[in-house]
Amino acid sequence: MSAHNEHAPPEILTPTGLNRLVRDLLEDALPMGVWIEGELSNVARPSSGHVYFTLKDANAQVRCAMFRMAASRLRFRPVDGMHVLMRAKVGLYEARGEFQLVADHMEPAGEGALQREFEQLKARLGAEGLFAPERKRALPPFPGRIGVITSPTGAAIRDVLSVLGRRFGLAEVDVLPVPVQGREAPAAIASMLRRASSSGLYDVLLVTRGGGSLEDLWAFNDEQVARAIHASAVPVVSAVGHEVDFTIADFVADLRAPTPSAAAELLVPESGDIARQLARLRQRMATLMARRLQAAAQRADQWQARLNAQRPQARLARDAQRLEALRRRLYVTVGQTNNLRHARLERLHARLAAQHPRLRLTPSRVRIADLRQRLSVAIARRIERDRLRLAEQGRTLHAVSPLATLERGYAIVFDQHEAVVRRASDVSPGDLLRVMLGNGEIKVRSES
Repeated sequence: MSAHNEHAPPEILTPTGLNRLVRDLLEDALPMGVWIEGELSNVARPSSGHVYFTLKDANAQVRCAMFRMAASRLRFRPVDGMHVLMRAKVGLYEARGEFQLVADHMEPAGEGALQREFEQLKARLGAEGLFAPERKRALPPFPGRIGVITSPTGAAIRDVLSVLGRRFGLAEVDVLPVPVQGREAPAAIASMLRRASSSGLYDVLLVTRGGGSLEDLWAFNDEQVARAIHASAVPVVSAVGHEVDFTIADFVADLRAPTPSAAAELLVPESGDIARQLARLRQRMATLMARRLQAAAQRADQWQARLNAQRPQARLARDAQRLEALRRRLYVTVGQTNNLRHARLERLHARLAAQHPRLRLTPSRVRIADLRQRLSVAIARRIERDRLRLAEQGRTLHAVSPLATLERGYAIVFDQHEAVVRRASDVSPGDLLRVMLGNGEIKVRSES
């Protein structure tokens, strides 16, 4: 076998076979890919959406490709000379036998370290409770004064002022200038937050800036800025970068807005909506007032009717009607009695005439005349007695009448609600009073 192997002809490969063999060896040796850092050059972006470039350092270079799907996830535009950190699979382009890297992730160099620092700070502050939902405060519905902590020359402040002026022109807006990137920015932002919070001038604060890279936004990932937001005495809104950007300030703030313009819309109501709501409330109030006035008028009519029923004149009128009814009943009763007596006399006369048509006629007539006279006298006495009794009852009734009391010099005092005043404490200085006398009434105003 050994001698046979020594003289066996070598395996002959084609360029395709060789390239495939080398590719397999590379992929087997580095199956998980590698992280590599270097400088971009020869960057090309054809219409296919792929990105082709060379990654180099001072001594070597390697050709690279990033296919469309991975390239669509890039948060920056690769350009020549940019220093990047890349994750890629090592391979061989078989068609030309060229060694290459196929990247699936790329970020500016140094961003990975910043991202790790971001995650560590986020975890630590979260454990302390700075992001707890229960400590988030609601924004005032109608802020009178808003403090905007940002660069006075950036696009963010122009967007914020434009939206605030269009939606709710009644709010006062103060631009509190600070640098929003660079080494001095975190301390300046934190200091401005503390001064604005302690001033007592603002109903809400907005911390904002436009978009940028992770390094550009790093001032808002600073711990002192986060703690200044957490310690603020008034609600704080954070709107840093674009919708996909998240900073530590966003997590600590009472409300995070995706953009500066969106933050302005969240801070104030829309004046047109307020006008429509006020119109609805005005209509509702008018309807309720009309209903209450109608109910009050009905109650007033009822009380007026009850008051009129209790007035002395009304009571006297009712008593007079009762007296007249009693008088009519008396006259009717006396008349009926007389009629009955006359009828009895007539019947008696007829019986006497029937029994003694001639002998007893004259005595009977005399007796009838006597009885008739006695009856007339009795009726006259009864009428006079009833008249005297009726007069006595009238005098008694008049004696207890309020009008009789008024005629003796007394008066009845009514307040402005037509209620009888019984105690001096029922009257306040300046009240208009109505005084009923025995003959007429006067109006007076109390002095004490």
